[in-house]
Amino acid sequence: MKKNLSLAIFEHRDFRFFIVARFFMVLAINIQATIVGWQVYELTGSVLDLGLVGLFEAIPSIIVALYAGHLADLRDRRNIIVICLFFLLLCSLALFAFTGPLHFLLDTYKAYPIFLVILVSGIARGFISPAIFSFVTQLVPREHYPHSAAWMGTSFQAGAVIGPALGGIVYGSLGIDWAYGLDCLCIGLPFFLFFWIRKRSLPERKEKEALKDSLLKGLRFVLKNEIMLGAMALDMFAVLFGGAVALLPVFAKDILFVGSEGLGLLRAAPSFGALIMAYYLTYKPPLEKSGRVLLSCVFGFGICMLVFGLSTSFYLSLFALFLSGVFDSVSVVVRSTIMQTMTPEEMRGRVSAINKVFIGSSNEIGAFESGVSAKLLGTVGSVVFGATMTVLIVIFTYRMAPKLKDLELKNWV
Repeated sequence: MKKNLSLAIFEHRDFRFFIVARFFMVLAINIQATIVGWQVYELTGSVLDLGLVGLFEAIPSIIVALYAGHLADLRDRRNIIVICLFFLLLCSLALFAFTGPLHFLLDTYKAYPIFLVILVSGIARGFISPAIFSFVTQLVPREHYPHSAAWMGTSFQAGAVIGPALGGIVYGSLGIDWAYGLDCLCIGLPFFLFFWIRKRSLPERKEKEALKDSLLKGLRFVLKNEIMLGAMALDMFAVLFGGAVALLPVFAKDILFVGSEGLGLLRAAPSFGALIMAYYLTYKPPLEKSGRVLLSCVFGFGICMLVFGLSTSFYLSLFALFLSGVFDSVSVVVRSTIMQTMTPEEMRGRVSAINKVFIGSSNEIGAFESGVSAKLLGTVGSVVFGATMTVLIVIFTYRMAPKLKDLELKNWV
């Protein structure tokens, strides 16, 4: 009887700890993002400041990303993750303190102390991202890579579904101090869980490389790989223009009139759709016609965001965001599997760091772009413009990246 690889992956003890830890880390990040977004908008009433939250996280993350990837290929990846989680915990404790003994800072400086904490957390997240991506491939054999990518997506989306809804409900019903307290608890748990995961040795490098040469080697590897470069660029521009998460507090308060509880549901809707699809993909990863599936799903994502931008119905908006998550989940799993299967072990940290620059930071820069364009075009106009750009980018990629379009992942696993 053929073994079900989707479930067989949990025979690996350390992978079980890893997935649980990742779930709580994502849960904490999304709880915090929901609270911070609502808090900043209440403090300043500015859509531009909502974009600045993303910018203060993105800039330091981009600055350290390439060095973080270099470090992940040289040093123990588990230790890097633990150190970063410690700093993320300190950031959560600082935000919690702003609701109590340090509240006078917000009275005096409004959102600027929050921006400072987000900047520090951006540095930590810049270092942790390549370490996590490169560490997971050390926990499972190659035959499990597509399933590990799908389970990574599932744990991520589960945290992203529950986090915003939980953060919004706790904030609305119990208050901001309870919400930030929950955030601290959720980020503290993975910090301790990672101590239970065994360290893994790294492949020895044949020769020592200067930092500049090491970073350039990673860049050249990605730039010469049309499939990997095309997938990264496609997702980067889609997220940069197509995302509307930073503007959700405005939609919740001023367009849909649903308050902080509704904001939590709006933030959770894409991730709920992504969670359902990611779980399905753990059993049936997109290994056939993978390139066309990727392009179709990013196109569908753009259409969903167009519907969301034009909607004045809370339930239609929820449904559009739900479907956008379904499409986005497929593209994430395809891209992650491309990176896992096509990257040599000794370069995973650097390639993951480049992916972080392309995609991870585009979430935050996209938040800033949304804030700026909302200032210029209005909230609805900003989302419609971004969705239209996403659709045009898919059409451009279809014509300019034939190897990506014809990709069959089953030939690589």
